[in-house]
Amino acid sequence: MTTLDRNETRATDVAREGTPPRPLPLTAALPMAVVAGLALLAAFPPYGVWALAPVGVALLAAATHRRRLRAGAGLGFVAGVTLFAPLLEWTNLHTGYLPWLLLSLLQAAYLALLGAATAWVSPLVDRHRWWAWPAVTGLLWVGQEALRDRTPFGGFPWGRLAFSQDTSPLLRLAALGGAPLVTFAVALAGGLLVTIAWRDWRRPAGHWRPVAGLTAALAALLAAAGGVPAGVRGGGDTVTVAIVQGNVPRLGLDFNAQRQAVLNNHVDATLKLAEQVNAGTQRRPDLVVWPENSSDIDPLRNPGAGYRISQAADAVGAPILVGAVLLGPGEGQVRNAGLLWRPGSGPDLDQLYTKRHPVPFAEYIPLRRIARMVSAEVDRVRSDFVPGTRAGILDTGAVTLGDVICFEVAYDGLVRDTVTGGGQLLVVQTNNATFDVAEARQQLAMVRLRAVEHGRAALMASTVGVSGFVTPDGRVDGATGFNTAAVVVRQMRLGDGPTPATRAGVWPEVALAALAVAALAGAAVLRRRREVDPG
Repeated sequence: MTTLDRNETRATDVAREGTPPRPLPLTAALPMAVVAGLALLAAFPPYGVWALAPVGVALLAAATHRRRLRAGAGLGFVAGVTLFAPLLEWTNLHTGYLPWLLLSLLQAAYLALLGAATAWVSPLVDRHRWWAWPAVTGLLWVGQEALRDRTPFGGFPWGRLAFSQDTSPLLRLAALGGAPLVTFAVALAGGLLVTIAWRDWRRPAGHWRPVAGLTAALAALLAAAGGVPAGVRGGGDTVTVAIVQGNVPRLGLDFNAQRQAVLNNHVDATLKLAEQVNAGTQRRPDLVVWPENSSDIDPLRNPGAGYRISQAADAVGAPILVGAVLLGPGEGQVRNAGLLWRPGSGPDLDQLYTKRHPVPFAEYIPLRRIARMVSAEVDRVRSDFVPGTRAGILDTGAVTLGDVICFEVAYDGLVRDTVTGGGQLLVVQTNNATFDVAEARQQLAMVRLRAVEHGRAALMASTVGVSGFVTPDGRVDGATGFNTAAVVVRQMRLGDGPTPATRAGVWPEVALAALAVAALAGAAVLRRRREVDPG
């Protein structure tokens, strides 16, 4: 057989298996990467078109398939900038463009790694292994997110595929394997889409059978996910909880200059609730939840602030979970805390949670001298928040809370620790006064996933909104508006049993990430064989 014959046979084999003999032209791949980023963006709140997440995955996989590593990385970076720059636009509302730009570029760099990895593993899904494309796509996405969620400075999990699925049937998979399994399913669906689309549609009818099989697999994935049971695990007791959203006089970073007004807003709203309770028009709550930064005046050191909180707790006749900024323990240090304040006795220092994952460059400044060379804005953070050392498990008497603060809801382990430690109800205290409604809704989507993941009712209490309650199957109840004062009271069913995801812990992510590494290693072996035997 001549060289020409061998080349013709190879091209025929490749076409028969449906995998193209060469990458897409760059003139098609580059706009495809942009559209991939836009599709991924539209899947997240406030847009919330969850079905576009697999489409974005598919487009990026197609754009980077069989490309050189540098080209794959470049296309991944383009998709990443297109996704993260608008997704994280709320970070520049009050801090200027530089932090937003740097954060967006950093997050896009991880999609550049994903693009390079997708190009690298192309031999795994060529010719006879086309069926592996969906699984490999899912594994690489989980591996990329596992890295991005942890690096640098503890990572930044915003924009995980799982967090775009708050209204999707795939959300229920969180009860089996947490956010990593949901991400895998979304990317797997995207891999199925690209494999279906990249068949040779000119082949005879018999070659439609793989397309039908892949389409059936996609439908089966959605149906199976929707059939996963979700709901409260164990328990059965109920408690009445009130969320107080006191609002702030002005949005922006200068809400700190309004500390007394913000505290007064939450006290006054609670006093009005107490009036309704005493008049019999509202049920007396077993717990009142105030948001993060509801008392930026340390109530343990400032008698006036402590008096006002005691006034509210005594009037409503229920403990208040206060979001407070506490001075210390060292000079120039502060703590972001959830502090239980009981009626009649005041602060319960045994029921105090200190935020374990302060936000770098916002609540503390790593490498301050170097950071100052980049931007003098870092000096806005005069005192570094120090991290707590234990999970946010707080016993109110009526209920054991699993408390996390603000962005901590994005981190799998921080939420899981509160449940394995005995939390019956998930609470997220947050302050969105420095952001906007898009950021608040993105955060609420994370709360919905956590409720399903651990079979726990949950709530998010914000200074300015969006606040609301979430049922264990992910439904939102009593959501408030943004930049408005509100008080919402609901009965919540308590849980005390673990879901499969709670039991499995980090291991689903470890297994999927390990398989991603194995795929990269397998591609290296195939590439080496091709170099030895190119014919």
